[in-house]
Amino acid sequence: MAVALAAALALTACGGGSDKEEDSAAKEGSSGGAFPVTVEHKYGSTEIKKAPKRVVTLGLSDQDAVLALGVKPVGSVDWFKEKPYGKWPWTKDLWGSRTPTVVGERDEYNMEKIAGLKPDLVVAQYSGMKKEQYETLKKMGVPVVAQPKGHADYMAPWQVSTRQIGKALGKEGEAEKKIADISARFKAVREKHPEFAKQTLTVADSFEAGKYSAFTKGDPKAIFFSELGFKLKPEIDKLAKPGWNVAELSAEKLDVLDADRLVWVTSSTQANDRIKGEPFYKKLKVAEEKRDLFVPYEGPDVGAAFSFNTVLSIPYAIDEIVPLLTAAKN
Repeated sequence: MAVALAAALALTACGGGSDKEEDSAAKEGSSGGAFPVTVEHKYGSTEIKKAPKRVVTLGLSDQDAVLALGVKPVGSVDWFKEKPYGKWPWTKDLWGSRTPTVVGERDEYNMEKIAGLKPDLVVAQYSGMKKEQYETLKKMGVPVVAQPKGHADYMAPWQVSTRQIGKALGKEGEAEKKIADISARFKAVREKHPEFAKQTLTVADSFEAGKYSAFTKGDPKAIFFSELGFKLKPEIDKLAKPGWNVAELSAEKLDVLDADRLVWVTSSTQANDRIKGEPFYKKLKVAEEKRDLFVPYEGPDVGAAFSFNTVLSIPYAIDEIVPLLTAAKN
């Protein structure tokens, strides 16, 4: 994950509407399928007896799937020390004027704030929620749907997380429709650009001189490019620590990034220049032949879009990144 970007971004004040506003926002589109429903997850199974009206999302990008299904969370966590609402172009209109209360940063949750929102559902899909945190929330009498079972933290595919959230909200049919629509978008790209399937691709970032990160097949960014049709390098997975979706590299190890295509997700032109100026990097064929692509995290927000890799951000990411990939020198 591009978590290191947090150090480069300023902490902003959280937003939050009144209880009346939040309750009104949460009710929008919250009715749906038959209840009760039972959702299995990492820490067991959770029964949800009625359609949730006040949802708190604790996964770093869970709010996207909840919004996509017509529900505005009353609480959300912060990821990149930015407001988790209103900023990104793929969610701005859906949030509107009503914003959630920030109830934590990444996997550090403020239990008092969560309790104060009186949620009737807590979801934590793209998260690292600990068993103790789950038990604390459970004791509050709130149904909690933790990370999907069978997947390491932060490694469940977006389809799995969307289905989990859809089931918890009683909107399984809507969730499947959105998954099918996104799958069709990816298929259309693969059919239009069959050359992608013949190319290997690596995704990397660097927020500090001499330190680099390459993303494994379980990371949302790598998953996104895989679904576009590219092949990923298994060597990167072997270099990552167990349970991690990123391999940390020194400059001397940058040769693992050498592939047909290399996508850098960076925060500034200064970072781009620093990477391009690294002597070890200059020796890579992908750099020499200009088959590398430097993608901004913000402005446009294409890097953020495929980092989130959700049912809301994927269409935006496809529209932004495909022209860049096809325009880049082969």
